[in-house]
Amino acid sequence: MPKIDRDAVLHVATLSRLALSEDELQLFQDQLSRIIEYFDKLDPIDTAHVQPLSHPMGIRNVFRQDAVGASAPRQDALSNAPAKTDEAYKVPVVVDPS
Repeated sequence: MPKIDRDAVLHVATLSRLALSEDELQLFQDQLSRIIEYFDKLDPIDTAHVQPLSHPMGIRNVFRQDAVGASAPRQDALSNAPAKTDEAYKVPVVVDPS
């Protein structure tokens, strides 16, 4: 019995904006169910004395100073734009003006 039902796969596909065929739905349902089953195998492991780990390496944030530098000339910055005015990129309206 799959642990992930068809509705859950459809929900994730909708959130991901994916159109899946019936064969793909079944494939992903099976694959996601196997992944969950694998995690179930890890449940019996005692992790009470294991420290939480966010990364296996001892990484720390490396910050640099913010420094004002020279910008590219406007015409160079706009040179590869698919649509532009004399001063800026031209993009479609994404906010309802009303």
